[in-house]
Amino acid sequence: MTEFIILALGLAVAGVISGFLAGLFGIGGGAILVPVLITAFPILGVAPEIVAHMAVGTSLAIILPTAFRSYKAHRAKGAGNAELLKRWRLWVPLGVVVASLIVRYVSGDVLRGVFAVVALVIALKMLFNKAHWKVADDLPSAPVTNGVGFGIGFLSTFMGIGGGNLNNLFMTSFGQSIHQAVATSAGLGILIAVPATFGYIYAGWGHPALPWLSLGYVNLLAAALVIPFSMLAAPMGAKFAHSMPPRKLEIAFGLFLLVVIARMAWDVIA
Repeated sequence: MTEFIILALGLAVAGVISGFLAGLFGIGGGAILVPVLITAFPILGVAPEIVAHMAVGTSLAIILPTAFRSYKAHRAKGAGNAELLKRWRLWVPLGVVVASLIVRYVSGDVLRGVFAVVALVIALKMLFNKAHWKVADDLPSAPVTNGVGFGIGFLSTFMGIGGGNLNNLFMTSFGQSIHQAVATSAGLGILIAVPATFGYIYAGWGHPALPWLSLGYVNLLAAALVIPFSMLAAPMGAKFAHSMPPRKLEIAFGLFLLVVIARMAWDVIA
């Protein structure tokens, strides 16, 4: 019983941190939740072969309400590219659906590897970004942008994130400010989380090793412990983001990703 109480408190703290970071960076919170859940699920007796899948699926379920709260807070400050999100309303979910059909055949190590490699590329871009490090001054034409939306949806499903990591890289590479990218990323989390959550439920449905209170690869107990705290903290993170100079926000985002990568690497080595 004591162990469960400690675990519940740990997940609540993770919810506060992930919610704050979701608002601050527009990332949905998955970048912090996936490593935390990978650590927590073995304590709950989850079989090793599905720990990564459960962590990613549950993270995606938590992202939906957190992203909604975060996006509302950013929009209240006039930030966010609503037109881009409207363009992506079909392409991003399509990428999610395709990835969801594949994920049941992918090992946990592959999921961890995809997360680490993509996060490292983004972290380096944010940490060492220069004003001239951009592809163009504006977003590309519809066919290219639609393809990017599909790719973000696809990779985000494998990584268990709301797409903010990838979209921040995309938008800042095409002349958009980090504040605009972060606000748009918060809305992107909604487009990804809905189909991705159902995808992970489908992918894990009927698996013999599923823990108690699970729908496929989504654990309802962990989600219930995290969601209230993440929703509470998301608007605070958004408010803080708009008070930070753009370059400091980029550096903070890059350092955060490096910490997450190091944590996941430690889990693999240990």
